[in-house]
Amino acid sequence: MLELSNLSTLILLFLPWLLLLFINKILSTKTPKSQQSSNANFPKSYPIIGHSIAFYQQKSNRIQWLSSLIASSPSLTCVIHRPFGRRSIMTANPANVEHILKIQFPIYQKGLFQHSILRDLLGDGIFNVDGEKWKFQRQVASYEFNTKSLRKFVETVVDAELFNRLIPFLSNAAKNQTVLDFQDILQRFAFDNICKIAFGYDPEYLTPSLPQNKFAAAFDDAVKISAMRFRTFFPIIWKMRRFLNNGPEKKLREAVLEVNELANSIVKQKKQDMMLNSEGGLSSSETEDLLSRFLKSGHYDEKFVSDIVISFMLAGRDTTSAALTWFFWLLHRNKRVEEEIVKEIHKNKVKTEHSSVYEDVKDMVYIHAALCESMRLYPPVPADTKEAAEDDVLPDGTPVKKGMMVTYHPYAMGRMEALWGPDWAEFRPERWLEVEDQKWKFIPMDPYTYPVFQAGPRICLGKEMAFLQMKRVVAGILERFRVIPEMEQGFEPVYIPHLTAKMQGGLPVRMEERAITE
Repeated sequence: MLELSNLSTLILLFLPWLLLLFINKILSTKTPKSQQSSNANFPKSYPIIGHSIAFYQQKSNRIQWLSSLIASSPSLTCVIHRPFGRRSIMTANPANVEHILKIQFPIYQKGLFQHSILRDLLGDGIFNVDGEKWKFQRQVASYEFNTKSLRKFVETVVDAELFNRLIPFLSNAAKNQTVLDFQDILQRFAFDNICKIAFGYDPEYLTPSLPQNKFAAAFDDAVKISAMRFRTFFPIIWKMRRFLNNGPEKKLREAVLEVNELANSIVKQKKQDMMLNSEGGLSSSETEDLLSRFLKSGHYDEKFVSDIVISFMLAGRDTTSAALTWFFWLLHRNKRVEEEIVKEIHKNKVKTEHSSVYEDVKDMVYIHAALCESMRLYPPVPADTKEAAEDDVLPDGTPVKKGMMVTYHPYAMGRMEALWGPDWAEFRPERWLEVEDQKWKFIPMDPYTYPVFQAGPRICLGKEMAFLQMKRVVAGILERFRVIPEMEQGFEPVYIPHLTAKMQGGLPVRMEERAITE
């Protein structure tokens, strides 16, 4: 009986795909697969299954394909037809983005559908909730991102990890001509940083032995499989797999257990430390961090606090490491930009004796522009989806029905000629700069044209912290090393859009010491 039940379930799971393959076979003579990626015309929607065939055909380069669809629309907005009459909207129109993130913020929420997709990993953490739960977490977290905390972050936590771990590790690699996966190294660096500043916990993930961390592997699996749920055209498939505990859903459950185990242990240890510090007479200012703030707020439910820990791990580890991975790749291909950055590093180094490290990093204008330009082309978060809580109409006239998914698309927006001009494909930090008094001055872009850090009430709290960390890392590395990718001539890395972006297969590099006179 059990075997028969499993067989029936498998048939139900694969029936939608068998239907797609059958229809695809019938229609393949009308629309050859070889033409799909280059065809600027919007794909045909069929009764019942909508655009399922086109999505199936483009599964290997879906984000690039969707970007081309959005770009081909006069309004930079397109409507995707999903099975059984459901529809969703994708947009790269700045007016629409402002409408979604600011003007009609109460209407466009995370919603129940997205919460169900990410609940296993993020629970009720700040990135997966709306309303009072979101407001509470944001209010408490905001105290951690004031100037005093940012100064402490860059002058103690980042510098300690940079000069005690990362630089010595890279020096040893340069000496031994070791090929490193730079994406992995940057993730380790970022993970140590976020754990130390937010939770007062040092995982020692970036040490000479590069320890195989069960948590990190589990975290990667959990993020990847959770993102797969978003891309499933038939949600019933992943829901049934979760119910049966098989396939990717079984792996997700195992990964989440590992992630929760570490998060719970951090919370329990913090509670013990706070009790000991209180008994020892230490003031709160001596022991304060993000986690202790949440615990002092009266929320001692370990599951809720663990959800918060996991959310900030995701934000602190994956976003900055993704941004830096693509940044160093682009520098390799744009030597002129690298030379300008090295000049700025040397110029600012002279001032360091008379100013704080914090002020020194803040003044690195060209590096700041280069990071913005890199994230324009390769945003750490490729797209963000909201669920409409009521009927609405976007500024470009697109009608929105209650319950529809509305996605704004930073990856597509960074590639729009309508937004960035005919040289949009060029890596050119100068588009963010102007000369004032013979010095570079940074000119920020409208956040609804460049929503890499979101905008409106949900704008990223850690934006300035991320820039300080990335600029300090860039300066610390490029002052001493050239980062040389070990890839064949003409190789193009693949942008993988999970919850945060990855470079497929990592970034293999060699480190080469710079001459002192450079």
